[in-house]
Amino acid sequence: MEKFVVKTAALSKRYSVQIVVKDVSMSIPKGKIYGLLGRNGAGKTTIMKILLGLASASSGEVRLFNQSPKKHPEVYSRIGNMIETPSFYPYLSGPENLNVFSKLKGQIQKSSVEKALKLVDLSRAGHKRFANYSLGMKQRLGIANALMKDPELLILDEPTNGLDPIGIAEIRKLLKELVEVHGKTILISSHQLSEIEQIADIIGILHDGALLEECDMSQIAQHNQRFIHITVSDVHQATRLLEEEMQLTNYLVAENNAIKIFEFTYEPQEINHLFGKNGIKVSSLFIGSGNLEEHFREITGGVGIA
Repeated sequence: MEKFVVKTAALSKRYSVQIVVKDVSMSIPKGKIYGLLGRNGAGKTTIMKILLGLASASSGEVRLFNQSPKKHPEVYSRIGNMIETPSFYPYLSGPENLNVFSKLKGQIQKSSVEKALKLVDLSRAGHKRFANYSLGMKQRLGIANALMKDPELLILDEPTNGLDPIGIAEIRKLLKELVEVHGKTILISSHQLSEIEQIADIIGILHDGALLEECDMSQIAQHNQRFIHITVSDVHQATRLLEEEMQLTNYLVAENNAIKIFEFTYEPQEINHLFGKNGIKVSSLFIGSGNLEEHFREITGGVGIA
């Protein structure tokens, strides 16, 4: 049994003089949701296209289901995908569209189309034309199209992009069900961190084509605990005082002369008093709790996701 469905090693992609993917080594375990995070243009879609064989890597290695897709191209049949905005015939219904695509894909029974529609809760859409679908329904039909061959791995590029809160919740519920009930593995790209925070088991943070971090969401949750956030005039002296005078070592130096202290042995006012009597100016002091957005900023050096 394969432990990892996807593994890449030093994967790079160059267009002329521009490097859009830089030495990316990532691992996606079987039966998990992997959230690939990054700003628009970070390289998320390019990586997905390389994994699907829709683009070639300039260097590096890809292994799918512990096999090289170059030597074993049949592994692509075990993958379903929705890359960018789904394109369907506007004058056809959802089932009619899937029937057309099933013929193009070959060897797909009608029952597979019906099963895919049921999985995404579009069985009752009947003969409603695709042009009259809501954006959420269109996205779900795109996922149904990816599910028709009953793939083991789903690769979904920004599946919640542009959806309202109800549509986002529907996609979130669907993806969780596909993993927990139907045993799928999912690679999902997104710049909506709050959504990834709710569904992903593992995240990879991509910035300017480089994978800066890959870790379990449980690690993020532990890291993003409550903390004392204090901004000071002299970070070096402040951290020295924390360690020598208060024996506080569980802290993080953030951007803009800020320190996050994850121990509550002392009250914030006591820390403020210690700094003040040692000539350190405090410009802000509050208790905060982190989230994935804040973690993303820390890893990327203060760059936001938008």
